[in-house]
Amino acid sequence: MAECCLISGQELAQVLGSVHRRAYCSSLKVLQFPQLRQLSLSLLPALTSMGLITVARGCPSLEHLVLSHCSHLSDEGWAQAARPWPRLQHLNPSSCSQLTEQCLMTLSSWYNSACKQLRVLDVAMCPGINMAAVRHFQAQLPQVTCIQSQFVGGADLILTL
Repeated sequence: MAECCLISGQELAQVLGSVHRRAYCSSLKVLQFPQLRQLSLSLLPALTSMGLITVARGCPSLEHLVLSHCSHLSDEGWAQAARPWPRLQHLNPSSCSQLTEQCLMTLSSWYNSACKQLRVLDVAMCPGINMAAVRHFQAQLPQVTCIQSQFVGGADLILTL
């Protein structure tokens, strides 16, 4: 864990934002924290889907993940990254402008096998996610006790059970 202090935020953003194969391979070496439980990559607009996949492979024990304002994340990247997080309890991809309802459908379809522990989801200010998708997600996964969806599809809603 001492090595993580040697990585600056800018370097991490460059590694996770890179789409070059060489940088991707080096990022796999950098992000090997199998016991890491909480991670915030908030406000890293350079984070790409490939970077998220790298995080998923290197940090399989995550329980709390914040990805807010990561504007380059896509549904496809999320689909590839979501599987390795069986312990994920809290997910915050708020203000990720490229995520759509497909992200929620992917998450709900894998819930029974991959994300059984998910309890809190924050999709506030994700313009590609509408309230119908949020309601469908909630119906599919009643174990998720809090879905924050402020300003999704023009609505301001927090569902807490």
